[in-house]
Amino acid sequence: MTFEIKEFEYYLKQEKRLSKHSVEAYIRDCQNFFTFTSKYHDVKKVDHIEKTHIESYIKSLSKSYQATSVARKLSSIKMFIKFLMLERMIDVDVARHIKTPKKVKHLPSTMSIKQVLDLLEHVQGDSVLAKRNIALIELIYGSGLRVSELLELTTKDLHLNHMYVHVIGKGNKEREVPISQMAHYAITVYLKDARPHLNKYQSPYLFLNHLGNPLSRVGFYKLLKKWGETIGKDDVSPHTLRHAFATHLLENGMDLRSLQMLLGHENISTTQIYTHLNQKTLKNMYDETHPRSKE
Repeated sequence: MTFEIKEFEYYLKQEKRLSKHSVEAYIRDCQNFFTFTSKYHDVKKVDHIEKTHIESYIKSLSKSYQATSVARKLSSIKMFIKFLMLERMIDVDVARHIKTPKKVKHLPSTMSIKQVLDLLEHVQGDSVLAKRNIALIELIYGSGLRVSELLELTTKDLHLNHMYVHVIGKGNKEREVPISQMAHYAITVYLKDARPHLNKYQSPYLFLNHLGNPLSRVGFYKLLKKWGETIGKDDVSPHTLRHAFATHLLENGMDLRSLQMLLGHENISTTQIYTHLNQKTLKNMYDETHPRSKE
């Protein structure tokens, strides 16, 4: 099947215009599938592939991989089968009715308000980097930004007089996100007293590292992990703070639709994962709002 794989690779690059990384992933997934079908089902040609062969492969993958990985590999096979149909190399889409394994939704780790305050207390200081770090945490926690949105901010995206930042989220969708008073103050101090010392190359990006380059995702992850371990929470990440933002707003009465807009979720179902309020909070809200909860 070398010829078909080469043709598929050309199709992904030239027709679909996928990135090099994506093309490599598709080809690797298909090659692994063909190795399996050749070994266990004696399949030598693409028109010999049957639905049962794909199902057998998916079943074998499920023993070693999580549902997310299996779903991605199945997606690659389905794309290849559709390509074969398009090129009239086969007559039937044998993968069409194969269901994608359900992904297990894990609740993201979150932080209590006290833990967020402990984190901010830990990074306090008068140094240039300390002032940057306070602004980083205040903004990501105060506005619930994704890490990519946070680190891709430029100074032009700041609208401090109107208390919001202009964000480009997933799918290049733009939105305006409010910032807290504490984030406003921390950013103002950072811009005045710290960023000029870091900005060695006239960078447009808001957050810079000690070398004057834009702060990277890996760099920020490492900082948060180190700070988290210091306060006794070893799973702190940018998403932990985003989740804390969402959870604390919900616990204080924000409705789901408003939170959806703040987080930049396209579907409300994505926002619903943040609704795991603890039982004590739920009981308190019930007692306060239900007309029959009290005598």
